[in-house]
Amino acid sequence: MKYEKKINYYETDRMGITHHSNYIRYAEEARVDILDKIGLPYSKIESEKVLIPVLEVKCKFKHSTTFEDIIVIDVKIKEFNGIRITFEYTMTKKETNDVVAIMESTHCFTDEHLKPINIKKIKPDWYEIIDKLEKSEK
Repeated sequence: MKYEKKINYYETDRMGITHHSNYIRYAEEARVDILDKIGLPYSKIESEKVLIPVLEVKCKFKHSTTFEDIIVIDVKIKEFNGIRITFEYTMTKKETNDVVAIMESTHCFTDEHLKPINIKKIKPDWYEIIDKLEKSEK
C-alpha cells in the first residue's frame, strides 16, 4: 500500500535537505495509514487495550529530499507471527522515482502493561486481516 508525504519547510536542516530523523516519522505516518486502510485504525487497537511498541528501526538512505518534494512510501508487511510484526518501507521521490530510503520497523503486540500478547489467540479477526495482507504482498 502506498502513502504520499509532502516535505515541509520545517523538516529541512541548515543544508536545505530533509533532516534524517523525519524519516522515522514518515514511516509511522505510513504505518498508521496502512492500518487505517485495512480497518484496524490505531484508535480502535488502543481502545481495546492493545499497544504496538517499536522494538527496532533500520534505515538506509539513498537520496536526499528537499522542501516541497513529495515522497511515495510503499509499505509492506515483511514478517508477521501474531506477536511481532515487521514493516518494510520503500520511499521514493514522486517526481523522479529515485529511491530515497529503505526502512524497516519491528514491533510487538502488547497489553496495556507492555506484556507481549499473541493476537492470533486474543484477536483472531485482527490476525486474519494482517495475515491476509502479508500473504498478498509476497
